[in-house]
Amino acid sequence: METRTDTASGAVDGYLMADFPWYGLDGAFTGRRWLGAVGVSADGTVEHGSIGHGDEPSLKAEAADPEGQRFAVVVTVARRPGRRSADGTGVLEATSVTTAAWLAGSGLLSCTWPTHMERALRQDWMDQQTATAWELADDLAGPGWSALTLPVDGEPTPFHYRESEYGWVMAGAARGVHLGAYGRGMSAYGLALSVVRDLSLYAA
Repeated sequence: METRTDTASGAVDGYLMADFPWYGLDGAFTGRRWLGAVGVSADGTVEHGSIGHGDEPSLKAEAADPEGQRFAVVVTVARRPGRRSADGTGVLEATSVTTAAWLAGSGLLSCTWPTHMERALRQDWMDQQTATAWELADDLAGPGWSALTLPVDGEPTPFHYRESEYGWVMAGAARGVHLGAYGRGMSAYGLALSVVRDLSLYAA
């Protein structure tokens, strides 16, 4: 799957092409909103995307002030059954809450790895942490996760939730989609999610 990383107004077109609703924090959040990456399959179908709130994560900013960033990113994943790839040469697995958990976990990892680490060690660290993130996502019933219930479109919705030294990750499901989220500096416990009605709010 290809991932496009256009941001701001350039990303709106990709989000508008989706055949599923996007989710973000509800109207109680009054801070900055921004569009992240869009995941697109080989045939151009939008499969997932990330919508951010608060500071846009930056490794440069973290190096200067590791505790200074406050953000929450909501990942929306289309519910897809298992299907053949666009070129007919393979089979794409069905999406699931595990998919959302993996995307959220890898999203947090990509923007919070320790910048003070020696360059020669960074890839080994990233490989190890990526494998750990996948193992955790693949075992949502395991001890690495706890239960958290948050409102989604006003309805109490169960999520799998975990914290680490780098931030928090959660994953669950809503009508027609799987949801993931990750953040740092903003508590997950007071958040509420809802369908995004106006994407222009995220393109400023």
